[in-house]
Amino acid sequence: MQLISNGFADGTTIPRRFTCDGQDLSPPLGWTGAPAGTRSFVLLCDDLDAPAGIWHHWAAYDIAADCMELAEGAAWHPGKQGLKQATNDFRRPGYGGPCPPHRHGPHRYHFRLLALSIDHLPFGNDPSCQGVEREARRHLLAEAVLVGVYER
Repeated sequence: MQLISNGFADGTTIPRRFTCDGQDLSPPLGWTGAPAGTRSFVLLCDDLDAPAGIWHHWAAYDIAADCMELAEGAAWHPGKQGLKQATNDFRRPGYGGPCPPHRHGPHRYHFRLLALSIDHLPFGNDPSCQGVEREARRHLLAEAVLVGVYER
């Protein structure tokens, strides 16, 4: 399985419009090669270089198995693509773009796509990004990673 963006290439700088310094839009993402038996997807974004440990920026879940892309800004209109979003470490549901501390150096943001063997994750209201990942891993078929870099 492969995860790509036409907003930035793997290992390159994430454009400002996808960060807290810009419009805070979720980037456009597309994927191919989902394994047979995929019934839904989860999309995660985490900062592995945050000073206090991993910072969870986004968890979109219950993405339909026939969906192969999320448009730029999809997090602002989750109903259009039928996805649900968890509460991130900014304490709000949806996408919170890269926003590392000033002069902290480059941070690596891992966008991860998880292909799952179930249609819907069993959550009530307001799960955390960590909770979504923990439950998704119980049903994992495949994973793809796209890394972007950002510093302030």
